[in-house]
Amino acid sequence: MLKELVVNSAPHETRVALLENGTVVEVFIERPDETSIAGNIYKGRVQRVLPGMQAAFLDIGFDQAAFIYVDDVLDTAGHVMYQEFEQGNEGDVESGEAEMESGEMTDGLPSWKASMNHDCGIEELLTEGQEILVQVAKSSIGTKGPRVTTHISLAGRYMVLMPTVDHIGISKRIENDTERVRLKDLLLSIRKNKFGYILRTQAEGIDEDTIAKEIEFLTKTWDAILVKTKTAPAPSLIYKDLTVTFRAVRDLLANEADKLIIDSKEEYENVQRFLKRLMPDVKLSVELYQGRESIFDAYNIEGDVARALKKKVWLKSGGYIVIEQTEALVAIDVNTGRYVGKHNFDETILKTNLEAVKEIAYQIRLRNIGGIIIIDFIDMKKEHHREKVMAQMNDAMKKDKSQTNILPLTELGLVQMTRKRIRRNLTRTLCEPCFYCNGDGHLLSGKSICHKIYRDLVTEAADMMGNRFTVKVHPEIAQLLHGREKHLISSLEKQFSKPIAIYPEPNYHIEEYHIFESLLK
Repeated sequence: MLKELVVNSAPHETRVALLENGTVVEVFIERPDETSIAGNIYKGRVQRVLPGMQAAFLDIGFDQAAFIYVDDVLDTAGHVMYQEFEQGNEGDVESGEAEMESGEMTDGLPSWKASMNHDCGIEELLTEGQEILVQVAKSSIGTKGPRVTTHISLAGRYMVLMPTVDHIGISKRIENDTERVRLKDLLLSIRKNKFGYILRTQAEGIDEDTIAKEIEFLTKTWDAILVKTKTAPAPSLIYKDLTVTFRAVRDLLANEADKLIIDSKEEYENVQRFLKRLMPDVKLSVELYQGRESIFDAYNIEGDVARALKKKVWLKSGGYIVIEQTEALVAIDVNTGRYVGKHNFDETILKTNLEAVKEIAYQIRLRNIGGIIIIDFIDMKKEHHREKVMAQMNDAMKKDKSQTNILPLTELGLVQMTRKRIRRNLTRTLCEPCFYCNGDGHLLSGKSICHKIYRDLVTEAADMMGNRFTVKVHPEIAQLLHGREKHLISSLEKQFSKPIAIYPEPNYHIEEYHIFESLLK
């Protein structure tokens, strides 16, 4: 499978698309005014400690306060309360390494498994006004501020340094047991401190000198952070993570992609220098795009991104899925649409559901949908059809390296699943709530607005002092009141023996109207 990274670099926005055989599967967008802060390290100040929630709010220099759970706080003696990663056998890092190598491009930090050494509450660990060094684990999403942790993590090419724990982890993607033992023994023999490390997939086959150099580089980075922390005020930025382009190069190029194409000569040269410094022994294909057409248009990415913002997605058969995002969860509904099938009803439903599975898995990854996801498949009567759909669902989601958990199909044909949410999804990144409907997604119909005006006129007429009504409305509503809904106005004029004038106001919201009373001269 051909995998390519396409980078559109502009002064005020950088967009990175991961293509598989020419089809965009993941999109990352970064803007200077709203850059993802996940991975950044800040010196913050505790604003409020909430014992009832076992959490605290911190000022790290943004309008929204950051929050930290007790799980993510070092105790006052500097020891780690939660020292173990979520891991499988022999140190396999299931969560941390998966995040480091997923499309999140290290926007996520290794997850911590609770193994409490002290029965300390948040109020015993933090006090209001206290200064504390934290790293952003999740950028702010919607109304939620960024989530931070004191468990610092610094990602390199071959490993991740964790200076607050004494733990060695090996990527579970390195399957050869002999290689796993070699890497662990090698790392233990050359590390000079009790820092923790995760050896990433790229570390497979590397030599002692390469590991030693990366340990030295990451340790110096951590030392510089500590030095800066001593004199920096709170709140302030201590360490800034790599830009989206460099994260793509470090985490996806060579491991996930075979080639990188970039449309900025300056960034092309920066990437070349970055590769020379970080991966001097690896020969990677980096190409400067010089076409007249926009690079995203040339690779047919713009259309795919635009379609990923729509609620309805058509399937090739004629069926479709509808993706609805709410505050608490994302609901996906499957419909047969125009597809009527060729044989029988059960086969039509099965084919639609199976086709929907592939599209749903693709859209979840492309849109970066996270949190709770509910999928409403068309109800299937035959058990082996249900099993077939679930098997394909599980198989389709294996391509997504973000952590997912899929529950069995319910009797109502619902699939409940979760997907790790680290950064904002594509819709939240590129869109904002409709100022017209205030994010409701619906407007009153023209007929409903006309009837609402009718009811208000009846109410107003009871206290009317003048002998004439004037109603100012949106032009579309004015057209209705002069046309199909004219009987409403006529009946009121007859009932009250008073004229009612309708005036269009082009600047009005379609639901906006005002009623005035006046005296005829």
